[in-house]
Amino acid sequence: MNFQRGHDDNIEINVTSLIDVVLLLLIFFMVSTTFLNPEHINLTLPSASRNSEQKEAPGPVDVTIDREGRYFVNGKALLSTGESALRQGMTEAAAGQEEPRVLIHADANTTHQSVITVLDVARQLGWVHVSFATEVRPEGEATGAARQ
Repeated sequence: MNFQRGHDDNIEINVTSLIDVVLLLLIFFMVSTTFLNPEHINLTLPSASRNSEQKEAPGPVDVTIDREGRYFVNGKALLSTGESALRQGMTEAAAGQEEPRVLIHADANTTHQSVITVLDVARQLGWVHVSFATEVRPEGEATGAARQ
């Protein structure tokens, strides 16, 4: 009794769908994997004594401009709104730093010229590290140009 019908030795398995599933799983695990962040590694650092002559790293020179165009350097109001008073205030606030950083807090309604004056004084002093302080706008809120 021979129950075998024709015996075919060339059996093929279609692996295309298997490859698709494997690639999708690979993409899923790559996207969902969290990597180690070196900032979150728990370390116990060795201690050292602090020299009394050491000082903290100096902060930036904060220049604030209100809507009337008045200047405040590190929270102190300047007597004049001229370039010379601003230059003197910024130089004193830098306190001998080699490469001071300037952080400009300008009111949204201040004149463009007031901000340009601060940038010009910083350039004249040879300071190149200048940044602007801003507020984060909630998502979906229109920009100032679109609200007019």
